[in-house]
Amino acid sequence: MQPTKERDEQKKDRFEDRVVSVARVSKTVKGGRRMSFSALVVVGDKQGMVGFGLGKAAEVPEAVRKAVAQAKKSLISVPLEKNTIPFVVNAKYGASRLLLSPAAEGKGIVAGGPVRAVAELAGIPNLMAKVQGSRNPHNVIKAVFKGLGLLSTTEEYRKARQ
Repeated sequence: MQPTKERDEQKKDRFEDRVVSVARVSKTVKGGRRMSFSALVVVGDKQGMVGFGLGKAAEVPEAVRKAVAQAKKSLISVPLEKNTIPFVVNAKYGASRLLLSPAAEGKGIVAGGPVRAVAELAGIPNLMAKVQGSRNPHNVIKAVFKGLGLLSTTEEYRKARQ
């Protein structure tokens, strides 16, 4: 049996992270403007586990580090069937509307930036997605996770129908 520290490091190392957006934010205070950065990051193991996080700090690397830590706390499992999602999903978050649909084998990921990042890190090789309404990356990512949360395997769906 390995010591706990080594097991924790191996667990952390299996996740890959991708920065979706970095924004410079300014807060107006008495002496002028105070600048900081916010980073939106997606992490995943390319085997069905994926999460996202938002980090804010005075410098970009620190904001990304905080976002990765938060993303690892919000991991969800994505069910896959035949290298794609089991069925079509519509999700809405804020003014962003999202359509996720299964794709044929070899089609690849047909999706925009934030959705593509989530699909690649979740390990979904074939997926078609369309974002309508607001294309704000924060709302799009939240809509993707809302949609992925609605997914279930065919067996789970059949059990629920009985």
